[in-house]
Amino acid sequence: MAKSLQEQLRQAGIASQKQVVKARKAQNTREKMQRKGVDLVDETADLVRQHDAEKLARDRLLNEEKNRNAERKAIQGQILQLIDLNAIADRGDAEYRFDHAGVIKTLMLLPEHRQALIRGALAIVGKADKLSVVPRQAAEKIAERDASWLVLLNTREDSDALDGDDEYAGYEVPDDLMW
Repeated sequence: MAKSLQEQLRQAGIASQKQVVKARKAQNTREKMQRKGVDLVDETADLVRQHDAEKLARDRLLNEEKNRNAERKAIQGQILQLIDLNAIADRGDAEYRFDHAGVIKTLMLLPEHRQALIRGALAIVGKADKLSVVPRQAAEKIAERDASWLVLLNTREDSDALDGDDEYAGYEVPDDLMW
């Protein structure tokens, strides 16, 4: 008759007699508890389940972060594409000064583009030193995606208020003043 695995391991010198006795006792205890209907608490199984739950939560957080990064890159690509397609490249000799991050910057534009910027028909968008002039509709689309790209967008109400509420509109400024 064939010997049990425990006896074979003991004879090969892999397991000692103490280990064989300990394994038999543990097996007998499990069988008795199962007959009595007592649920055995398997600590290793609990640890494995807990570890798997932690790993699943950690993986879920990493996937969410990857998705946010991918979405951020996609939005940035869309913004750059909007700027490339709608940027007004004509540079002229009319200066337009504006405040950007606490620094006064100057753009050289055509006079009609300068007036359109003042009226709010054009806007300035960009990051750092790469600024572009785009139409108002493109600037609004860019602001929907990421408002930090919008540098300057004059509202039409502001430009109308400057033109219509001039207190000195009735007074002419003479051209022949001698200083």
